[in-house]
Amino acid sequence: MKELTHWINGKHVKGGSGRFADVYNPATGEVQARLPLASVAELNAAVEAAAAAQPAWAATNPQRRARVMMKFGALINEHMDELAQLVSVEHGKTLPDARGDVQRGLEVVEVCMGAPAMLKGEFTDNGGPGIDLYSMRQALGVVAGITPFNFPAMIPLWKMAPALACGNAMILKPSERTPSTSLRLAELLQEAGLPDGVLQVVNGDKEAVDAILDNETIQAVGFVGSTPIAQYIYGRACANGKRAQCFGGAKNHMIIMPDADMDKAADALVGAGYGAAGERCMAISVAVPVGDKTADALIERLIPKIEKLKVGPYTAGEDVDFGPLITKASHDRVKSLIASGVDQGAKLVLDGRDLKIQGYENGFFVGPTLFDNVTPDMEIYKQEIFGPVLSTVRTQSYEEALSLVVDNEYGNGTAIYTADGDTARDFASRVNVGMVGINFPIPVPLSYYTFGGWKKSAFGDLNQYGPDAFRFYTKTKTVTARWFSGIKDGAALNFKAMD
Repeated sequence: MKELTHWINGKHVKGGSGRFADVYNPATGEVQARLPLASVAELNAAVEAAAAAQPAWAATNPQRRARVMMKFGALINEHMDELAQLVSVEHGKTLPDARGDVQRGLEVVEVCMGAPAMLKGEFTDNGGPGIDLYSMRQALGVVAGITPFNFPAMIPLWKMAPALACGNAMILKPSERTPSTSLRLAELLQEAGLPDGVLQVVNGDKEAVDAILDNETIQAVGFVGSTPIAQYIYGRACANGKRAQCFGGAKNHMIIMPDADMDKAADALVGAGYGAAGERCMAISVAVPVGDKTADALIERLIPKIEKLKVGPYTAGEDVDFGPLITKASHDRVKSLIASGVDQGAKLVLDGRDLKIQGYENGFFVGPTLFDNVTPDMEIYKQEIFGPVLSTVRTQSYEEALSLVVDNEYGNGTAIYTADGDTARDFASRVNVGMVGINFPIPVPLSYYTFGGWKKSAFGDLNQYGPDAFRFYTKTKTVTARWFSGIKDGAALNFKAMD
């Protein structure tokens, strides 16, 4: 049995706690590795080493830090297929989807190559008699990233690249279900020139998470996962005086207006609903057609497209559309939610519960599932399913459809398909969701914008990547300076205005 490690001070380090977690191959259901789970003492020792390495890294000028990002980006490109393989074998994604996972992380690294421009301060000369004012953006010190299983490359890169480019040291705790990609990225960063100790990859469970939240040296925490855990981490981090940006769950709707191109809308729903087996926080899980005629036309087009989807292990070829769910528990939960939809009166159009793949009978596979006539009181609507299940909620007007999105407790992403510009502009203006797509199903912004949801999908006031990341991982220091010349006037005891 393969035994994985932590990455501490530039080298692989065996775990010392005596506690381990199993890492599965989701396609076969077999344990493929053991992962050490860090103790509080191990986590604190990694933080102490990171704190020792950070000042010299912060003192390295921004151009040189950017050159490390440039080399890192080149190495990611060079090792793209290897990284995708690591993602696929532990998560179960198809290889094309896994390459996309790596690519979207790489794009944030590319933005961080321009970090010097983002780290510039401001300057005002002669703000008062002989007085200049200027501001500096300075690193926080040691920061932490706690990342999920569903994007083993992308989200660790979203966290580490801007944090490191700003001059911080980072403690990265990847998901214990998909740890190998983060360990390989740490190796590539060292090859790119990152000093030892500036990035520490510490594997662990709740014990390690709580140690991160309680460690006084760690100044900021970034998290992506479920809403209950996001709320927990945000509350505990803030109570301990840390900055926190915590991104949680989602229930993303796509409204289909009567004037929409139905074929394009159906294609968009298939890709956005079933890609990565639905294990995306930006997956479209609710289709909202306006009018019964629209709904009937949409369902008619969806059925043959969904029936053609190929489900299987990533090893079955590049034409596999999606693979297994991450764990047996996820598999059983999704099947249970499908059963609840049937019990509560939704129309089960396509049922993926009985999918069996020859040679992979113990894999965590669920086939593509489609519901019609779902209502907002049903569990399949209220819960984030995180599986290959698309629910159709019929509405009779644009306002009714919009209210579904507005009233939902989540606000991560949403989309509308329409040929009418007025409707699209109204939707974008009024909807209370952080990321909006117009004739675009998964509106993940490009890496020089920012990614973030509203409502219970996000906690904290700054988004991931883009300009917000540089604000989150730095503090602003403002200096008021005066250099005396000529005759000295003596002391002034009053608080003098700058006139």
